[in-house]
Amino acid sequence: MLRKSFLYLFLLGTLTMLAQSRKRNFVQRELGFFAGGSYYIGDINPRGHFSNTKPAGGVFFRYSPHYRYAFRLGVNYGKIMGNDANSQEADQLERNLNFVSNLYEANAVAEFNFVDYRIGNDKHKFTMYVFAGVGAFLFNPKSDRGNGPEPLRNFKTEGQTSSYAKIQMSIPFGVGFKLNSGKRTGISFEWGPRRTFTDYLDDVSGSYPVTAGDSKGFTNRSLNGAATPGSMRGNPSTKDWYFYYGVTLNFKLREAHRACHRSL
Repeated sequence: MLRKSFLYLFLLGTLTMLAQSRKRNFVQRELGFFAGGSYYIGDINPRGHFSNTKPAGGVFFRYSPHYRYAFRLGVNYGKIMGNDANSQEADQLERNLNFVSNLYEANAVAEFNFVDYRIGNDKHKFTMYVFAGVGAFLFNPKSDRGNGPEPLRNFKTEGQTSSYAKIQMSIPFGVGFKLNSGKRTGISFEWGPRRTFTDYLDDVSGSYPVTAGDSKGFTNRSLNGAATPGSMRGNPSTKDWYFYYGVTLNFKLREAHRACHRSL
């Protein structure tokens, strides 16, 4: 529902821009730097937005051929984690699983500004915006049983015949606010969910295997031994999500040509 709402706003904004009776043309190129936080929603943290936030950062290039829309290429780094011990739910406390994972992302998104915006222009100095696109990310959940963090995918903790892929696709989308901070600089504040197609960001998805495949005990860490083979270890009906949010500092690069006005 959240993803559909953002995509609806993005498409509505694009149609509104195409329906304008006059078109303003200019080219603006920006180099931007992102700093903020990252977190995840999944089986170990099913509802806690901003819970277990870890520092995140990134860099991107933005190309704006119009006051109302732009295209962006970027790379981000973050970290996600979850721990059943932090839950208020009895079944999670009993399950006693945890993980931590570095997160590397490359993305390509399109942005729509709700009002005209351009760095260095006092008449168009701020706007709300939405964005959507495609991304790819690298993750590798790990946990510690006393010998340092170890990759959980190596142990096939739910009896998989093969390990899940560490590189996956995602759909980044979100909302933000842009503001001029100088003649050649701007800042923005952004919150961006990432819809994934995997349920293994946290190495938890289905049921306990009939035969545990790892000798180090990563599969079953239940406190009172209540977990039995075949019982539910996670929720396989939902996919995991990860999120980036924070502030960006944007620097306008050399303009290709001056802004002009012409009728359609």
